[in-house]
Amino acid sequence: MFWPSSVKRSFNGFVGSMFTVGSALSTLETSANAYIATCGPPKFSELRLNLSQSFQAIGSAVAPLLAAQVFFKNVNDTSLATVQYTYLAVACFVFLLAVVFFFAPIPEITDSDMADAEEQGRDFDTGYVDKPLYKQYVLFWGVAAQFCYVGSQVAIANFFINYVQQVRPGTSQSTASNLLAVAQSLFAIGRFASSLAMRFLRPRHVLWLFMTMLVIFICCAMGISGYGGIATLSLVLFFESCTYPTIFTPAIRGLGRHTKRGASFIVSSVSGGAAFPPVLGVVADARNAQIAMCIPLIGFVVSWSFPLYLNLFKAKELDGYNNSKVGIEQSVNSCVEDVGESPVDEKPSGGVTFGQTTYKEA
Repeated sequence: MFWPSSVKRSFNGFVGSMFTVGSALSTLETSANAYIATCGPPKFSELRLNLSQSFQAIGSAVAPLLAAQVFFKNVNDTSLATVQYTYLAVACFVFLLAVVFFFAPIPEITDSDMADAEEQGRDFDTGYVDKPLYKQYVLFWGVAAQFCYVGSQVAIANFFINYVQQVRPGTSQSTASNLLAVAQSLFAIGRFASSLAMRFLRPRHVLWLFMTMLVIFICCAMGISGYGGIATLSLVLFFESCTYPTIFTPAIRGLGRHTKRGASFIVSSVSGGAAFPPVLGVVADARNAQIAMCIPLIGFVVSWSFPLYLNLFKAKELDGYNNSKVGIEQSVNSCVEDVGESPVDEKPSGGVTFGQTTYKEA
């Protein structure tokens, strides 16, 4: 669709093409996020999703630079040929990727599979109870938190350049764009850093810590000028890094057969990215971009209430998932059965121990 839009130089065509691409990406993210979070041991769900989205963050940092310096460098008012071939190459690559996934032996996870996994986790105090979807209050709180967080994130990214030029007058557009690229790189680094932190800390603690730092640094960005303000706003992007995936996973914990639908609700909450920027823009026009950062501050405070609630009232259940051996002991037992061994309750002389289970030597 981008090809004919480029040939005809149609703005409406580009808008329609972007809408189509956005619809496809939202469908993909609904499926992929839920799949990554549930396909594997529940113990590592937050870690898996954070790590997978770390590579998406690299793309977010690198893509604008490639677009500006390579793909769209020679675009002018009379020729969009570079745009045409760029989008055609992307379309061909995505088509080949779709073919690979179509033939790849990826297992399908059904609603009953998800319900069975939750039932197995009851032994680890996860507090799972099969409830109707409308009684999944943690999910709806997570949706609200995600809506406000994504809205704040997109608003900051959209007005980052305006903020830089506001707090340090005389900064050129290109310099401000380079500073945005640095901030987006910090976002990618933060994704990997939070994934590493989850190997040693509870995910709920990591989420609470990162969101607390978000609130602190956005407040600092509202009051500090010059490079200090730019640095604090860049650190906001660093601490944004783990928020989306780490809200996503606990929000779908315990949904069982409702997991796929719940995941679609959370993905739909990215619509906050369309609601917050216009409001920030109105405040920026009325006052300035620095004061307008009070809008994402409000969104972050609302989102911060979610990890606060999780740590105060849902700690036992979430820790039950993080202590769960579902998907881990079964894998070990399968390996043991394949070589003709079986688990025993007590460690015999010369036994071999994996985790908390001891196996006899053959």
